[in-house]
Amino acid sequence: MEENKILIGALIFIALVLGSNFIMYAIARGATRPGGKGFLETMIKSMNATQRKKEDQIDELRRSVEELTEGKKNSSGDSE
Repeated sequence: MEENKILIGALIFIALVLGSNFIMYAIARGATRPGGKGFLETMIKSMNATQRKKEDQIDELRRSVEELTEGKKNSSGDSE
């Protein structure tokens, strides 16, 4: 039973090492590819896209609120 646990642990360790080596190889290959975007650049842009989307939604909400408050001011000014 102990041998099985050791063998499973060793296989998991080997899989982790091979997986991390593959990821590092992909990063290095993408970063050195001429004319193409590097892996890190693509990763940074994907992270910033979510933040940019939130900012766009907030700006749209802000414009809508401003339009509504301007409409309210105009309608209250007409009644006086």
